[in-house]
Amino acid sequence: MTKRFGERVALRDVSFSVAEGELLAVIGPNGAGKTTLLSILAGILRPDAGELSRPPGEIGWVPQQPAVYSKLTVRENLKLFARLEKVADPDAVVARMLEQTGLTDRADDELGTLSGGNRQRVNIAVGLLADPPVLLLDEPSSSLDPRQRERLWEFVDALAREHRTSVIFTTHNVAEAERWADRVLVLADGEVLFTGTPQALHGDADASGVDFETAFVAFLRAQGH
Repeated sequence: MTKRFGERVALRDVSFSVAEGELLAVIGPNGAGKTTLLSILAGILRPDAGELSRPPGEIGWVPQQPAVYSKLTVRENLKLFARLEKVADPDAVVARMLEQTGLTDRADDELGTLSGGNRQRVNIAVGLLADPPVLLLDEPSSSLDPRQRERLWEFVDALAREHRTSVIFTTHNVAEAERWADRVLVLADGEVLFTGTPQALHGDADASGVDFETAFVAFLRAQGH
């Protein structure tokens, strides 16, 4: 896929695949094109060239800024978005999502009273209401403390392992990519520099005691970024 904004090329011939139940991390410096890529996958933007193998209706989208309503309860939020998604049985879908996200006991609490981690779970639940085979997460843990991040990633990991949902996520915390992703896709200036396992990106640096973030920065420098 290619995407231009005026004279600026935000994505240049970006091509990749994701397997069923796979966690794919999209990492790169600011302005690399990560959010643009997810926005195209979600159907919010159209590419200027290229095509997707799945329509946007089969892809769940969880933006960085939650689109849920703090004055509504968890259940009311889910029911509202289920109706907007035009699911066949909103009540049944909401009940399933409450159980899947572990929020059944908080269903009648106002969203604004929940912790940041639980609010993000609700945000992800909204993206899953239509039971999409692919879920997009844009910086899902950026506003969470370490304990909340751990719980969130355990939940996301279970989506992939147990429910076979393919998850594509962006993050500036490359340690999250190393720990949770099956593969990483490195973007810089709208181009794919690398796709493969975190271990392959780390390479020989791991044996010398260099951490993943240091190895990642060294990789970008070696590529001229």
